[in-house]
Amino acid sequence: MFLDRDTYKKIHISVKELKEKIDKGEDFILLDVREPQEYEFSRIREKEAMLVPLMRLPAIADKLPKDKPIYILCRSGNRSLQATLWLMEKGFKNVKNVEG
Repeated sequence: MFLDRDTYKKIHISVKELKEKIDKGEDFILLDVREPQEYEFSRIREKEAMLVPLMRLPAIADKLPKDKPIYILCRSGNRSLQATLWLMEKGFKNVKNVEG
């Protein structure tokens, strides 16, 4: 899957930008699409993430708010990018993949 530069920038957020949003207390959903054992091994401590393994995302997507930013992360960025693009196809406008 290849994205042009503008699309890439539009659907990604850096770890630094995410940290700034956490520090400012901004209201958003942090969605972690890793498996539970990965989540237990390593996670962001400053913000509670909603753990939904990628394969379970279709089952809970209708419960996610469409009016709130959703930042999606995983271990390497591949699963989170898949989740970001899938949610965009389902009508979510404010979803971003966390880089790194």
